[in-house]
Amino acid sequence: MTTPILTISGLKTHFALRAGTVKAVDGVNLEVPRGKTLCIVGESGSGKSITARSVLQIVAEPGRVVGGEILFRPKGAPPVDLATLDPRGRQIRAIRGRDIAMIFQEPMNSLSPVHTVGAQIVEKIRLHEKVSVRTAKKMTIEALDRVGIPDAARNFNSYPIEMSGGMRQRAMIGMALACRPELLIADEPTTALDVSTQANILDLIRGLQDETQMSVIFITHDLGVVAEIADEVAVMYLGRIVERGDVDAIFYDPQHPYTQALLNSIPRLGARRAAGKRLFAIPGMVPHPLARPSGCPFRTRCPEARAGLCDVLEPPQVTFGDGHVAYCHLRTPAAVKEKEEALTK
Repeated sequence: MTTPILTISGLKTHFALRAGTVKAVDGVNLEVPRGKTLCIVGESGSGKSITARSVLQIVAEPGRVVGGEILFRPKGAPPVDLATLDPRGRQIRAIRGRDIAMIFQEPMNSLSPVHTVGAQIVEKIRLHEKVSVRTAKKMTIEALDRVGIPDAARNFNSYPIEMSGGMRQRAMIGMALACRPELLIADEPTTALDVSTQANILDLIRGLQDETQMSVIFITHDLGVVAEIADEVAVMYLGRIVERGDVDAIFYDPQHPYTQALLNSIPRLGARRAAGKRLFAIPGMVPHPLARPSGCPFRTRCPEARAGLCDVLEPPQVTFGDGHVAYCHLRTPAAVKEKEEALTK
């Protein structure tokens, strides 16, 4: 079995506020297979983006990684625990953008408004590659053209404000891919793009994977995209992984009530709408991070939750197959047997 390019073990990222400590990421365990795509899904506030930012040590103050291990295994170099590196140190700065690149959700918050898009990509390339300005400019135009920027040579000199939202997002994707990273972290990368451009970007990422064996962490709310591109899926809720497995296991044999609820909320083409029946929605909201429920984090919204169990004890890990695990009291062998016996009475 191929060694994963990234192994996250017990990752904890907290924000120390006056009102209390926000446990944005609370003991996450993940593996990213080399050359494969791991999709992380969940509602807003689940900790997906903070997990991604923790990998690159770019969590905004007052947040910081307070525990766990982030073991990165680049080709031709010894493994490095990213969680131990100084967020402003030379070692992590050398990894960011070269070995691990990130596509951010909001390009206007990540691109400098006072520099042209081309100049920003050239600066990034020359920071990590020993090339001339002319060569870097050529690489930049090729990167912009590859992600579908029209007339890339002319738009090289455009400022972000002169571009549409979709073009800015494509420019950011081109910047991330310019140095051909070993690991790409994509945080909702196609949010501002139309359907056809989204398909082109997904094809581009897949093509680079086939060509360079690039690994991808893809964060999205779109389960249709997950079904199309994912090899592995991790479902997050309130800073924890509640279920993970390969894409077939998650879509065809979901075990955690939260995963099942997410899948049930997808509109299905061709399904006849019953009179007066609304599209399924998960009841309630993700709890406030300063008011985390005791026991299972999903139990306040779970239709199967049991008093005296789910609200008292943290759910155990239950294994269903090769790499397919869920964290739920009601999926343990003893609970399943009890339910089966109750049904036969």
